[in-house]
Amino acid sequence: MDYKLKCLQCSAEYGSTYANQVCARCNGILEVVYAGRIAMPSGRSFWDFESALPKGAYKHYAVGGTNIVASEDAGLFLKLELRNQTGSFKDLGSVIEVAKAYEYGYKDVVCASTGNMAYSIAYYSKLYGIRAHIFISSNANKDKIYDIRSTNDAIIKEVDGDFNKALDAAALYSRKKGFFLSGDYCYRKEGQKLIAYEIMQNLPGAANIIIPVGNATLFSGIYKGLREMKASGRIKKLPRLIAVEAKGCSPVVDAFNSKSSIKYRIPKTKADAIAVGFPTFGTQALEGLNVTRGMAVAVTDNEMERSKEKLYKEKGIVAELGGVASFAAYEKIKSKNGIHGATVAIISGGNI
Repeated sequence: MDYKLKCLQCSAEYGSTYANQVCARCNGILEVVYAGRIAMPSGRSFWDFESALPKGAYKHYAVGGTNIVASEDAGLFLKLELRNQTGSFKDLGSVIEVAKAYEYGYKDVVCASTGNMAYSIAYYSKLYGIRAHIFISSNANKDKIYDIRSTNDAIIKEVDGDFNKALDAAALYSRKKGFFLSGDYCYRKEGQKLIAYEIMQNLPGAANIIIPVGNATLFSGIYKGLREMKASGRIKKLPRLIAVEAKGCSPVVDAFNSKSSIKYRIPKTKADAIAVGFPTFGTQALEGLNVTRGMAVAVTDNEMERSKEKLYKEKGIVAELGGVASFAAYEKIKSKNGIHGATVAIISGGNI
């Protein structure tokens, strides 16, 4: 699909040949804006929806199309994003983002991550013959660092601080070296929005979608995908979106429930995959919550631990704490808030 890029901060516009994901004028985050209404694609696999993606010469590597299975709770369905190649939904964004870097002629990409996205970027970068430079907290999960190293070519740079410190370091490094800055930016969001397409294609009656929130890229991507589907007439109304964060790091939940702006929170949770103190797409997440009359829920580490055990007993599924956050949220709110209609909880992050 033909497109342009528009800065979310200063509204500057760039053509599709602009080979960056941040604004040259103000360093703001860019958004993909399509030339016309998207003709809704149909299908089961990720690449069946390619016409809803930015125009590009993509290699159709295995990604997406993950299972939606019924839970033991009536009306609850689990979207198993941990069935992706590197164990998380990050693959849907990485396969698009790395393809764009390759298209623009880059030999190196830079990425800041809490772990899952770095592994995903390193995996697809290797397939495209690109070197990945990963900035990650020195306190990151050592198993995830091992996974990143397992791709052989990735260069890991540990940062003394949390994800937001790593993000600043990665952005500075990419400017200094002239490398492609990847991570939670516009092309990733376009790939991850296809989770909305997959859900509504396979479960058109979905009334609620529960989404784990770290940097809020997945949340804003799903919100964007749903808006595209509604504009095309594929769906008549937007499902209610429910954002989930760890209680020890809940800037979006705090802002939404207090009707205020997002403020930085020092991460204090073992759920490292969603431990982001100041989400890049937090403001868009708030918009999605307001427009869909959604909910924002914080779950404790203990609640995620219990949900992790329950998911394993019910389905034999092994997931990390952040990966079961949406399941934990459902357990917390199903009786108190009267969720009606089919509910999809996104499960991500395996083998940890």
